[in-house]
Amino acid sequence: MSSPDSRLPWLQQVHFNTDGLVAAIAQDAHSGRVLMLAWMNAEALAETHRTRQAVYWSRSRQALWRKGEQSGHTQQVHRMQLDCDGDAVLLHVTQHGGIACHTGRQSCFYRELPPDTPEQAQWLETEPILKDPGDIYS
Repeated sequence: MSSPDSRLPWLQQVHFNTDGLVAAIAQDAHSGRVLMLAWMNAEALAETHRTRQAVYWSRSRQALWRKGEQSGHTQQVHRMQLDCDGDAVLLHVTQHGGIACHTGRQSCFYRELPPDTPEQAQWLETEPILKDPGDIYS
Protein backbone atom coordinates (compact mmCIF):
# COMPACT_ATOMS: atom_id res chain seq x y z
CA MET A 1 0.00 0.00 0.00
CA SER A 2 1.31 3.45 -0.81
CA SER A 3 1.78 5.98 1.94
CA PRO A 4 -1.60 7.49 2.86
CA ASP A 5 0.01 10.84 3.75
CA SER A 6 -0.40 12.49 0.36
CA ARG A 7 -4.09 11.71 -0.05
CA LEU A 8 -5.12 12.29 3.56
CA PRO A 9 -4.05 15.80 4.61
CA TRP A 10 -5.25 15.28 8.20
CA LEU A 11 -2.41 12.78 8.70
CA GLN A 12 0.10 15.60 8.26
CA GLN A 13 -1.10 17.07 11.57
CA VAL A 14 0.00 13.93 13.39
CA HIS A 15 3.53 14.11 14.76
CA PHE A 16 4.91 10.61 14.31
CA ASN A 17 8.10 9.78 16.23
CA THR A 18 11.42 8.95 14.56
CA ASP A 19 10.21 5.36 14.04
CA GLY A 20 7.14 6.68 12.18
CA LEU A 21 4.80 5.83 15.06
CA VAL A 22 2.30 7.66 17.25
CA ALA A 23 1.02 6.49 20.66
CA ALA A 24 -2.59 5.30 20.51
CA ILE A 25 -4.68 4.99 23.67
CA ALA A 26 -7.83 2.87 23.52
CA GLN A 27 -10.52 4.00 25.97
CA ASP A 28 -13.90 2.38 26.59
CA ALA A 29 -16.42 4.72 24.96
CA HIS A 30 -19.06 4.03 27.62
CA SER A 31 -17.14 3.86 30.92
CA GLY A 32 -14.11 6.00 30.06
CA ARG A 33 -11.74 3.27 31.30
CA VAL A 34 -8.34 3.17 29.63
CA LEU A 35 -7.99 -0.26 28.05
CA MET A 36 -4.59 -0.20 26.42
CA LEU A 37 -1.80 1.74 24.79
CA ALA A 38 -0.40 0.66 21.45
CA TRP A 39 1.34 2.24 18.47
CA MET A 40 0.11 3.26 15.03
CA ASN A 41 1.91 4.21 11.87
CA ALA A 42 0.23 6.34 9.18
CA GLU A 43 -1.20 3.28 7.44
CA ALA A 44 -2.73 1.89 10.66
CA LEU A 45 -4.22 5.28 11.54
CA ALA A 46 -5.70 5.72 8.06
CA GLU A 47 -7.14 2.18 8.04
CA THR A 48 -8.61 2.66 11.52
CA HIS A 49 -10.32 5.84 10.31
CA ARG A 50 -11.57 4.16 7.14
CA THR A 51 -12.86 0.91 8.70
CA ARG A 52 -13.77 2.18 12.20
CA GLN A 53 -12.02 -0.93 13.56
CA ALA A 54 -8.79 -0.48 15.55
CA VAL A 55 -5.64 -1.27 13.60
CA TYR A 56 -2.25 -0.87 15.27
CA TRP A 57 1.40 -1.36 14.34
CA SER A 58 3.05 -4.37 15.96
CA ARG A 59 6.60 -3.37 16.81
CA SER A 60 7.59 -6.99 17.48
CA ARG A 61 6.22 -8.30 14.17
CA GLN A 62 6.89 -5.11 12.19
CA ALA A 63 3.43 -5.43 10.64
CA LEU A 64 -0.09 -4.08 10.90
CA TRP A 65 -2.03 -5.62 13.76
CA ARG A 66 -5.80 -5.67 13.38
CA LYS A 67 -6.98 -5.80 16.99
CA GLY A 68 -8.84 -9.05 17.55
CA GLU A 69 -7.66 -10.78 14.38
CA GLN A 70 -6.62 -13.82 16.45
CA SER A 71 -8.67 -13.43 19.63
CA GLY A 72 -11.92 -12.07 18.22
CA HIS A 73 -11.70 -9.21 20.74
CA THR A 74 -12.05 -6.40 18.23
CA GLN A 75 -12.39 -2.70 18.93
CA GLN A 76 -15.09 -0.71 17.17
CA VAL A 77 -13.95 2.92 16.99
CA HIS A 78 -16.55 5.61 17.69
CA ARG A 79 -14.34 8.70 17.99
CA MET A 80 -10.72 9.57 17.27
CA GLN A 81 -9.01 12.49 19.01
CA LEU A 82 -5.55 14.00 18.62
CA ASP A 83 -3.81 15.56 21.62
CA CYS A 84 -2.56 19.17 21.74
CA ASP A 85 0.98 18.25 20.67
CA GLY A 86 -0.24 15.99 17.88
CA ASP A 87 1.79 13.07 19.23
CA ALA A 88 -0.91 10.90 20.80
CA VAL A 89 -4.22 9.59 19.52
CA LEU A 90 -7.17 8.72 21.74
CA LEU A 91 -9.60 6.12 20.41
CA HIS A 92 -13.04 5.84 22.00
CA VAL A 93 -13.95 2.20 21.41
CA THR A 94 -16.40 -0.55 22.11
CA GLN A 95 -14.30 -3.51 23.20
CA HIS A 96 -16.00 -6.60 21.80
CA GLY A 97 -15.63 -9.65 24.01
CA GLY A 98 -14.78 -7.48 27.03
CA ILE A 99 -11.05 -8.31 26.89
CA ALA A 100 -8.47 -5.84 25.60
CA CYS A 101 -5.31 -7.32 27.11
CA HIS A 102 -3.42 -10.34 25.75
CA THR A 103 -3.25 -11.59 29.37
CA GLY A 104 -7.01 -12.23 29.27
CA ARG A 105 -7.96 -9.17 31.34
CA GLN A 106 -10.33 -6.33 30.53
CA SER A 107 -7.55 -3.73 30.55
CA CYS A 108 -3.78 -3.79 30.13
CA PHE A 109 -3.60 -1.55 33.22
CA TYR A 110 -4.22 -4.23 35.85
CA ARG A 111 -1.21 -3.61 38.11
CA GLU A 112 -1.14 -0.95 40.82
CA LEU A 113 1.65 0.45 42.97
CA PRO A 114 0.37 1.21 46.48
CA PRO A 115 1.36 4.63 47.86
CA ASP A 116 2.64 3.30 51.20
CA THR A 117 6.04 1.79 52.03
CA PRO A 118 7.94 3.16 49.01
CA GLU A 119 11.09 1.20 49.88
CA GLN A 120 9.32 -2.16 49.68
CA ALA A 121 6.57 -1.24 47.21
CA GLN A 122 5.63 -3.84 44.62
CA TRP A 123 3.20 -3.80 41.72
CA LEU A 124 0.04 -5.65 42.73
CA GLU A 125 -2.29 -7.37 40.29
CA THR A 126 -5.68 -5.83 40.97
CA GLU A 127 -7.83 -7.51 38.33
CA PRO A 128 -8.74 -11.09 37.54
CA ILE A 129 -8.00 -12.91 34.33
CA LEU A 130 -11.33 -13.17 32.52
CA LYS A 131 -10.19 -15.83 30.07
CA ASP A 132 -7.04 -17.93 29.98
CA PRO A 133 -4.74 -16.58 27.24
CA GLY A 134 -4.06 -20.18 26.17
CA ASP A 135 -7.75 -20.52 25.33
CA ILE A 136 -7.72 -17.21 23.43
CA TYR A 137 -4.58 -17.74 21.38
CA SER A 138 -4.55 -21.49 20.82
